[in-house]
Amino acid sequence: MGMDVIFYIASLVAILSTVMVITRYNMVHALLYLVLSFMAIAIVFYTLGAPFMAALEIIVYAGAIVVLIVFVIMMLNIRDESVAEEKRWMDKRKMLMPAVISAILLVELIYIISYGGNDILPDKMVDAKEVGLSLYGPYVIGVELSGILLMAGIVGAYHLGRQKKKVVHRFLEKTEE
Repeated sequence: MGMDVIFYIASLVAILSTVMVITRYNMVHALLYLVLSFMAIAIVFYTLGAPFMAALEIIVYAGAIVVLIVFVIMMLNIRDESVAEEKRWMDKRKMLMPAVISAILLVELIYIISYGGNDILPDKMVDAKEVGLSLYGPYVIGVELSGILLMAGIVGAYHLGRQKKKVVHRFLEKTEE
């Protein structure tokens, strides 16, 4: 199995899991598919000769961003009815697809680790210095805009999820006499 085959399989897994992220109604299910998508994209980066970007993909996105999303879910204050509904959704049929996608990624990772080395990587490696120069050079606007977009999403989720205090006019309040 060559790196081209691994690249195409990881790309297909990334596309499939990203579509599953978009089409899921449950935020936790979408988050699990998002982690799978990030892992598949890390494998794509690795096969393209950018192991540093693959590590950043896992550490920054699959680690930090997912933890951030979990905090946003916690701020939305899921109620007991939602927890009961979640338990009904978690049956074996619905867990088959993420299990298959995860197994495909696991097989690819085992292959890369066991048969890996310098012979499977492309000739030109992208190191940390090149990534830093790109991010803070020509792509600095994109980096800053994505940070602003993430912050706006978190603030929006907080405002949508917070409990609103009922405002009652003073003439409509019951007074004890």
